[in-house]
Amino acid sequence: MKTKITIVLFLLCFSVTSFAQSLKPYNLSFPKLANRWDEAMPLGNGMLGVLIWEKNNKLRLSLDRADLWDERKALDITKLNFKWVEEQVHQNNYAAVQKIGDEPYDNSPYPTKLPAAAMEFDIAKLGKVLSNELDIETALNTVKFENGTVFNCYIHAEQQRGYFSFENLKSTAIIPNLIVHNYANNLIEKGDNSHAGEGLQKLGYEKGTVATTINSIRYRQPTYEGHYYEVLVQWKTMANGNVIGSWTISNDKAAKLPVISSTAKEATGWDSHIKWWKDFWNKSNISVPDQLIQKQYYLEMYKLGCVARKGAPAITLQAVWTADNGSLPPWKGDFHNDLNTQLSYWPTYTANHLAEGSTFTDWLWKIKEKNLDYTKQYFGVNGLNVPGVVTLNGDPMGGWIQYSLSPTVSAWTSQHFYWQWKYSMDKRFLKTRAYPYICEAATYLENITRLKDGKRSLPLSSSPEYNDNSIKAWFLNWTNYDLSLAKFLFKAAAEVSMAKGKIDESKHWAEVLKQLPDYEINETGFTIAAGSNLTGSHRHFSQYMAIYPLDLLDVNRAQDKTIIDNSLKRLEEIGTREWCGYSFSWMASIYARAYQADKAVKQLEIFASNFCSANSFHLNGDQKGGQYSGFTYRPFTLEGNFAFAQGVQELLLQSRNGYIQAFRAVPQSWKDVAFNNLRAEGAFLVSGNKENGMPTKITVYAERKGLLRIKLPFKTYVVRDLPIESIKMSDDGIVEVNLKKQQTIVFENGYE
Repeated sequence: MKTKITIVLFLLCFSVTSFAQSLKPYNLSFPKLANRWDEAMPLGNGMLGVLIWEKNNKLRLSLDRADLWDERKALDITKLNFKWVEEQVHQNNYAAVQKIGDEPYDNSPYPTKLPAAAMEFDIAKLGKVLSNELDIETALNTVKFENGTVFNCYIHAEQQRGYFSFENLKSTAIIPNLIVHNYANNLIEKGDNSHAGEGLQKLGYEKGTVATTINSIRYRQPTYEGHYYEVLVQWKTMANGNVIGSWTISNDKAAKLPVISSTAKEATGWDSHIKWWKDFWNKSNISVPDQLIQKQYYLEMYKLGCVARKGAPAITLQAVWTADNGSLPPWKGDFHNDLNTQLSYWPTYTANHLAEGSTFTDWLWKIKEKNLDYTKQYFGVNGLNVPGVVTLNGDPMGGWIQYSLSPTVSAWTSQHFYWQWKYSMDKRFLKTRAYPYICEAATYLENITRLKDGKRSLPLSSSPEYNDNSIKAWFLNWTNYDLSLAKFLFKAAAEVSMAKGKIDESKHWAEVLKQLPDYEINETGFTIAAGSNLTGSHRHFSQYMAIYPLDLLDVNRAQDKTIIDNSLKRLEEIGTREWCGYSFSWMASIYARAYQADKAVKQLEIFASNFCSANSFHLNGDQKGGQYSGFTYRPFTLEGNFAFAQGVQELLLQSRNGYIQAFRAVPQSWKDVAFNNLRAEGAFLVSGNKENGMPTKITVYAERKGLLRIKLPFKTYVVRDLPIESIKMSDDGIVEVNLKKQQTIVFENGYE
């Protein structure tokens, strides 16, 4: 028995060193445990999550499950409709709208994401912590203590259970203590500044039950309307005093765990766990000489692997790391579709993580029927729109309805269906998901807009989060935010219809697109709306959607370049005092699209150095006392992290307007740069090398048959094993070549 269990514990530690050490420089490593939940070591598998830290001299594991929600309705959507809202705006009676649409979000503690529980261990006798390391290659946290004890913890990548172990305990006995959250008491914990602030006791739940045995704890927490969840922890103490344990969380059913085995390495499924992570990391990689950016990038990709998994819910504001501070999570941990969900999935496409990206489109498809009903009820037309702030099951939550009930949300969510198709060229996905979703969204937007004298208008328009939720946040003419989304949606509808062979439909959407007015622009570039320039620093780059992410403008076109340059100049004049962390992340991609590489890199550096916790979590505010922003608070949300990863990728590889560019936004000071298997539109996997300041090679692998259009980073090139007549050069310097499925082409710098 002793020998067999030692094998299991040994594997938990040793398997890290059996892996290649390429990601070791990017591990999280500290000489102590964090003393805050938002600085903890994060582990997750899309459904389950844990934060490992120290509280009151105890080793604390904050346990979470992605689909734990209180979905009671605070907003009565039947009391609202878009036409009535329009009437109140025209009558200057907007307080009536705020009372019904905005106030329920602020006044009710639900609907909200729920934290599950915590587990604690008394480590007083283990001595000082010597090291605390998160190995991102295997998603394993290891804590070493002064007396020789070693704590290991991981969440299995594919199974809904977590594991922990204590080695070398000697004579010290240690067992877990389950900590129940304050759902049924009046405890308000001090020091909470999470932005939401309300205590969990406001939810009014009955007291949960805790049943213990000699080696297990089962906690059952009733929530609302007969719902409940269970947390189950079990452990085994070996003859030598070592401890191995597991835990899980269930939703509306009894929690179950397999009996802890001591019969070889299969006991914890470690081999299948590290195989998943090995496959994840093998999808792509990058190498840039800025070590701050390089490390932050890999920590972002690690977090992506923790929070996105097939079958799990989409990424919410905090995903599987709900605040463990006795209060509701920041902004109730919900789905914000006016920025947060969309930015969270930006890096999945270029990073070649389409499976992780599909968790968003899968969830949107799952709630589509409910969204269709919402569209019919609130907007009074057929077609598909999506609430801007929404629960797990698709119900609108209200709150600042210019954005939470925005008329253009489905245009932005449609982009992810479009990207899933364009980056995969999956004909089945086009047929069953992208085409119907995008066209239903376009049908709605055509129905809600009004056609007069050949021009199409929107009854009410807004620009997140300009003028907050006042009546002034509504514009009677198109904002550039809504207009850009409309232009994208009708353009995408025409494209997917053509790809499906629906010629007449494609022509129809192209005609609707022509009915939209031109952008509102002047010497300041994009305005907010007609007659409304950007006059102050603002966190949300709503009016610049056409630059990025919608890719409707191309800096290589003279007219577009003028608009982009003037817009960036205006932003720089205004400054960053009202920016949040995600603003800098987003701005990196905008600068990259403008080929302003050094400025893009600066945004990334500011984000990583000023707006992140020690564990890399995006904390929204400037954590260095307001060096770059007047926001100095610290609510944790994930979209800034993932937008950062995409900002890095935009420096290296861009897909735009039907062609690919490599190394176009890399600073000249970056002499040695490389990337492997980044994905481009058209289902091409691209790798590139830059050595001693000179791009040397671009390799493209065609996952599917198609026309490759690429603008190379060198003037002359050499292609081996391919007839030169098969390659064409367009007038704008784009190389064109038809590639077969699974064919690879290598372009080498001709150095002329």
